[in-house]
Amino acid sequence: MKNTVVIALDETKISALKMYLTQKNTSLDEELSRYAEQLYSKVVPQNVREFIEISAKQKSSQKPKSSAARATNLP
Repeated sequence: MKNTVVIALDETKISALKMYLTQKNTSLDEELSRYAEQLYSKVVPQNVREFIEISAKQKSSQKPKSSAARATNLP
């Protein structure tokens, strides 16, 4: 699950950032996401990051039961 983070920055600065990032074939969203990942790696301890990765892999490998399978089990 992804969350949204809101930051406050002067509108003129945001416009300038967007303009120059476009020239570099990137976007403000991409750059902020990259910086957020760097901050996460810097601040969150390695063992916690590993635990989160393992938990995410386990959740993605578990297949939810389909509604058709549940419907056949009804009396």
